[in-house]
Amino acid sequence: MRIATYNINGIKARLPRLKEWLEETRPTVACLQEIKTMDDGFPADEFEAIGYKAIWHGQKSFNGVAILADGIEPVEVQRGLGIDGPTDGEGEQARYLEAEVNGVRICNLYLPNGNPHPGPKFDYKLAWMEKLRARMREIWREEVPAVVLGDFNVIPEDKDVWSVRAMANDALMQPESRDAYRRFLDDGWTDAIDTLNPRGGVWTYWDYQAGAWQRDHGFRIDHLLLSPETADRMTAAGVDKEYRGREKASDHTPVWVELRD
Repeated sequence: MRIATYNINGIKARLPRLKEWLEETRPTVACLQEIKTMDDGFPADEFEAIGYKAIWHGQKSFNGVAILADGIEPVEVQRGLGIDGPTDGEGEQARYLEAEVNGVRICNLYLPNGNPHPGPKFDYKLAWMEKLRARMREIWREEVPAVVLGDFNVIPEDKDVWSVRAMANDALMQPESRDAYRRFLDDGWTDAIDTLNPRGGVWTYWDYQAGAWQRDHGFRIDHLLLSPETADRMTAAGVDKEYRGREKASDHTPVWVELRD
């Protein structure tokens, strides 16, 4: 069972690349972030045509998450974490979607970026992470196989970025962001990519600017966190790096974990 996460950076703009990846790698579950479309604009029929069923949580122009499953309908468990956006009267942003697929709890997230910091957007990021941690603790107590995955917008350690100096002032690697991420691991969740690549140097994101892809100036912000019940079943984990180099690609690349049935 291959479970993957992919920040697609606009599902309409990247649809051909997304379908290529799905058909070429055939993940059992694909969690998407930044679909950037309202619910009624989600191209579900395009995925049905290649054998994937989907649920989604959309928002106009920004954010948005979706869960696709190969040949099976994801059973929705929860959408949203009950936290409003940083702007007064904004309401909740479309950043969290949770479902059951083949007996595994899939928790798909697009965590706030937090820039600029300090400021309300950074405060929102940290508050969102606390809400997520509370939800993860609830799932932990259920003792179900679970994967919490998506774009966390956190560079966990210095080994996860091409240049510490270049990113030193970014919200993605502030001590508060890193501490909040570390608390997930301290609670017992397993970072799949880090576990199998303890020396680091694995990137999941390359900016469109300054030739970042061509110069391999990337960092790791897309993560898969496994409950003990799924960590015991992990056989492999990796990054589909080549898809970042294709025409009109997302600035992220797919990241995945494989579990024994």
